[in-house]
Amino acid sequence: MQPIDLKNLEIPRDVIQKVPAKIALFYQIIPVSRDEQGLAVATEDPLNIQTLDEISAVAGCPLRAVQASGKDIAEAIQKYYGVGADTIEKMMGSVRPVARTGLMINRLDDPGSEATISRFLNQILMEAYQSRATDIHIEPYEDELKIRYRIDGVLHNAQVPPDIRHFSDAIVTRIKVLSGLNIAERRVPHDGRFKVRAENVDLDLRVSFLPTQFGESLVLRILNTAKLYSLEDLALRPDEKDILEKLIKKPWGIIFLTGPTGSGKTTTLYSCLSRINTEDYKIITIEDPVEYQLKGVTQLQVNPAVGLTFAKGLRSMLRHDPDIMMIGEVRDVETAEIAIQIALTGHLVFSTLHTNDAAGGVARLLDMGVEPYLITSTVECFIAQRLVRLICPHCKKPARHQHALPDDAAGTRPVVLYEGTGCEQCSGTGYLGRQAVYEFLLFNDKIRKLVLEHASAESIREAAVASGMRTLAQSGWDKVRLGLTTYHEILRVTAADKVN
Repeated sequence: MQPIDLKNLEIPRDVIQKVPAKIALFYQIIPVSRDEQGLAVATEDPLNIQTLDEISAVAGCPLRAVQASGKDIAEAIQKYYGVGADTIEKMMGSVRPVARTGLMINRLDDPGSEATISRFLNQILMEAYQSRATDIHIEPYEDELKIRYRIDGVLHNAQVPPDIRHFSDAIVTRIKVLSGLNIAERRVPHDGRFKVRAENVDLDLRVSFLPTQFGESLVLRILNTAKLYSLEDLALRPDEKDILEKLIKKPWGIIFLTGPTGSGKTTTLYSCLSRINTEDYKIITIEDPVEYQLKGVTQLQVNPAVGLTFAKGLRSMLRHDPDIMMIGEVRDVETAEIAIQIALTGHLVFSTLHTNDAAGGVARLLDMGVEPYLITSTVECFIAQRLVRLICPHCKKPARHQHALPDDAAGTRPVVLYEGTGCEQCSGTGYLGRQAVYEFLLFNDKIRKLVLEHASAESIREAAVASGMRTLAQSGWDKVRLGLTTYHEILRVTAADKVN
């Protein structure tokens, strides 16, 4: 019997509905078509007559078997039934409709109710982890509950059963219980965290709840607290690595990492701390939250509920005689001024700002109300960064449309551009993994003069480029020339102008 190709087969919804999810999962079969002769089901063992008879009794029609690989069947089951489909079916069996409202209420006498919700949540968390997701978005709407994973910086819909919408409140409640939050409070935003273990890896999940018209929307950020990077893992150019090595060996001053949320700033900071984390130095960090655990470093987590803010924590940290300090984020002028005073008294300080580029870091501090002379006296460098998706090595091919790159206008540096065509390993996206692109704005006399004059970010940027600064876009084009990423990915991430 010739196996069928399930990957290139689109199965109608009414065919899928002929076999319940729990039957498909238990027997590892998938219905593929229906005609006057009955229902065709794909199975790895088409000669197992007993199994086919049992499925036929459930489907209520004759069956004929076709062969497919076990892996393809498992992927088709998840695609058409969704993650945790059997769990949802069991939960649907333990609820009853309420007259007039049509709402679904969990039977309180069902001893397996909580365990079932827990099981479904575990399935979602496991799939997200195995898919390399950094965030899980659970979003209620009027007639559906949408679950999405952020993979390599881009959101993708998770395949979940439509009936999951009936259990939105139960899922939210379960996550609140795990996070130690008040399950009765649904009117205001609140945050929490909890830990899980997946495939012998401890994961820290940060949870944020937001009240919406149709229920609470939440985002879970997945942090692998044991995973750390070195400077070599950051994929820096040799000259960039030399600059960073010199910066982190300075005896005092401030180094700012800038960029939006999710651009890898914390990873870069911890890579720097790992390099200088020796017995000779006392390193203290204050973060919100502590994202990575670094042995030999004293780490403090802010807790506004008890009055432990960045500013208050920094004052206390100074009494512990640190050599190096890391501040998770400078959010206000009080924190900024304390950080500057710490640098002025002979400490090396690392921190982050949310800005679009390196020059924007200066403007952000000035907008906060920090005096220009304090900035020029302490700041050594602003480092902007973004994460760009890498071309999947399994389906990498020369791009169908070639483009001239900025330095190639005269034709002196011809380059072949590549793209991913989409395959099983990259889930059809053409991308697999990410790397950072950087922009180092080093302070020199010209930059300091402009800061003292309250010059615009654009003027500072132009002066930095004239002094040799490579922009985010230029760093990105280097990765395109090396065949690591695509032309369109750099346009998307760096907002660079099209070349042609």
